[in-house]
Amino acid sequence: MKPGSLMAPEKAHLTLDVNGERIEVMFARHKTLLEVLREDLRLTGTKHGCELGECGTCAVLVDGQPVLSCLVLGLACAGKSIRTVEGMADAELHPLQRAFADLGAAQCGYCTPGFLLTAEALLKQNPKPTCREIEEALSGNLCRCTGYLKIYEAVELAAAWMRGEQAEPRDEVLYGRR
Repeated sequence: MKPGSLMAPEKAHLTLDVNGERIEVMFARHKTLLEVLREDLRLTGTKHGCELGECGTCAVLVDGQPVLSCLVLGLACAGKSIRTVEGMADAELHPLQRAFADLGAAQCGYCTPGFLLTAEALLKQNPKPTCREIEEALSGNLCRCTGYLKIYEAVELAAAWMRGEQAEPRDEVLYGRR
């Protein structure tokens, strides 16, 4: 090509493991994992937020660990297992999804996928977290709609269900006091 002429961006061709399925995808090498998931794989549960790694809205699990997909190149995920919110539910809702719905922890829902996946990673590592541990684990996820209390309570409830306990939601909490 002549100097100064426009070149088509080089494409990457990868096989990714997304939600337990091996998927072949071709994308521009500069794309973030967030862009690959949403634009190329049409998995729109992962949300665009700040795109600076500050809000947690784009959190997905990579090899079981929460990762801000806006900060990771798609190329960096070759050979890794990626889990998005679309991969949480099987025939029925995941206990975290059910608890979020039952307690009204999701308001507008935009931040919910990031919270769900981050909480899932926490509960896999620590099946019986304290409230403080839940707060710390979710501290990188921001929500504009809630006061976070219902989110923390939903994680506690789901954790109990996942441990096989017959747990019920707590009595209504007012003004952020437990």
